[in-house]
Amino acid sequence: MQPLNLLKSIADAKISLRKSEQKVADYVLEHPSDVIHMRIVDLASEANVSEPTVVRFCRALHYDGFQDFKLTLAQGLASNANFEQFSLNSKDTVSEFKQKIFDSTVGNMMRVREELDANTLEEAINAIASTNRLELYGFGASAPVCNDAQHKFHRLKIAASAYSDPHMQMISATTLTEQDVVIAISQTGRTKDLLHAVKLVKDAGVTVISLCPSNTPLSDLASIAIHIDLEEDKDLSTLMSSRVVHLVVIDVLAVGVAMKLGPGLLDHLKTIKRSLKSLRQNDKRLPLRKTEE
Repeated sequence: MQPLNLLKSIADAKISLRKSEQKVADYVLEHPSDVIHMRIVDLASEANVSEPTVVRFCRALHYDGFQDFKLTLAQGLASNANFEQFSLNSKDTVSEFKQKIFDSTVGNMMRVREELDANTLEEAINAIASTNRLELYGFGASAPVCNDAQHKFHRLKIAASAYSDPHMQMISATTLTEQDVVIAISQTGRTKDLLHAVKLVKDAGVTVISLCPSNTPLSDLASIAIHIDLEEDKDLSTLMSSRVVHLVVIDVLAVGVAMKLGPGLLDHLKTIKRSLKSLRQNDKRLPLRKTEE
């Protein structure tokens, strides 16, 4: 179990624990920084349980014992000390809210990195690498992610198109076949127009890869569901880090496809680089004129 996920795992597992073990879970969730300095007798006393109950609690979370559990908790707190969900207030200075936003985004990226399932990513990579056409659907803040993905996969010789208009998505959906792939991107997984388009392509036997939260209508519809679960303030839509995390996951998929396609792709990428060179300004600086005497 990864350190960054430990407190979340305790909260998720609490319902399956015995009542006495739940007391330990509650205390750990409320006082994680104190627990890492405690002996087992101290935690038992504070949680009002017996020492064997603490041991059972640790083993229920798949740890050998209290010391093993405490070490992982300490590592997690050390890694995640500054990466907490931020809350803004009107008195924050630019320096303060800059720090909060960056820390929150980095923390979310680290959390998603640990939670992404490698087998699911590999399945998505294989599907994209073998597709005839790749279509990308997304609205709002997800639309730029689709455009970025189109650019990246085009460079890999994948026929990719991005659509953020519901009418174009409907037209696209009616022209796809079982040999094609759709990547549907959503920060909520509940956008009605997107769900309608995905249902159409699923009925046609198209493989659908979703980038969205788990346990949502979109993830349930997807053939390959890549879960991106973030705890964010939905009122701060312009500050959400979902878009940044989605972009990084697209990078992971693109790198995986490039590796899947093999070294033959390297010559193609070099050709692209040469063709783009003419579009860039020469970096040589003009010499400064000498001051007339």
